[in-house]
Amino acid sequence: MATVPPPGIYVPVPTFFVSKQAANYNAVAAPLDIDTQIAHSLYLARAGIKGLVILGSTGEAIHLTNKERFEVLSRVRQAFEKEGFKDYPILAGTATQNIEETVDQLKSAKEAGSQWGMCLAPGYFAGASTQEGIVRWFTAVADQSPIPILIYYYPGVSNNVKITPSTFVTLAKHPNIVGCKLSHGDVSVHAQIASNPDIDHDHFRTFTGLGQQLLPVVTVGAAGAIDGSAGFFPKTVVRLYELSVKTQLSDEEARERRRLQFKVSCIEELVVRFGTVGIKEAISRLRGFGDRDGTRLPLHGGIPGGDAEWANWKSIADSVQEEEDRL
Repeated sequence: MATVPPPGIYVPVPTFFVSKQAANYNAVAAPLDIDTQIAHSLYLARAGIKGLVILGSTGEAIHLTNKERFEVLSRVRQAFEKEGFKDYPILAGTATQNIEETVDQLKSAKEAGSQWGMCLAPGYFAGASTQEGIVRWFTAVADQSPIPILIYYYPGVSNNVKITPSTFVTLAKHPNIVGCKLSHGDVSVHAQIASNPDIDHDHFRTFTGLGQQLLPVVTVGAAGAIDGSAGFFPKTVVRLYELSVKTQLSDEEARERRRLQFKVSCIEELVVRFGTVGIKEAISRLRGFGDRDGTRLPLHGGIPGGDAEWANWKSIADSVQEEEDRL
């Protein structure tokens, strides 16, 4: 039986690129900033984050060459081993449409030291795709992948492709498919997968992609979250998870859990609105890693409105920071 990723809070980390002040800066495709990539990854591991998703949608996987993908994955793995985080969980994202290239990326990910792959549903022909076709696509990938995979269901970046709960039930039976990430706000769909009695939830784990619904989805069986806001408020999201899975709480803990879920839900609106750009902005401003507009084209320029827009988020960011400092 394939190894299953442990439950908890994971971070879909951004890929960092060198700043505009660097001698080797290229406005068309800024080079990787591996030192910052490693520093941010170690910061998250030390803050209690269970594992990382590297080269997901937040990581701009589609903007990197396969050579760059290998460099990011392998260098972060080497840093974890050097700093004492042996076998720290790394999920390597893929976002290609054809099966052969997806499998090639999974083979490279294993060589680089990743234990799992997370495969974005193919959405180019979303309007013409059938559930049978999606089952066959993921089955073909899983049959050939040297590492277990998770299904990455993010309609917002995959042409609103549809994957029904019954399709997840079918795919969950594959020995090399060990979970899914659901990056949408439909808690009912989360429940229809994470609570489904026809799924072996010790083999197939359901993660939400939104910390703003962490408590609700954990109560219906989700194993945790792969959450963007945990990239800059890791201790707060981890604490919320710990309280969410606890079955007996004191009155004080119950109040704390409601307070943390409220604050995480509010700050997560930044991620929902601006995606990767908002995550990088927050990581730069709040934690000092990377440039606020350190993306690759066609992403450009940081959050629209710059300082004026960030001022709209300062109050909630300060409020969550109080929790982070307390923890």
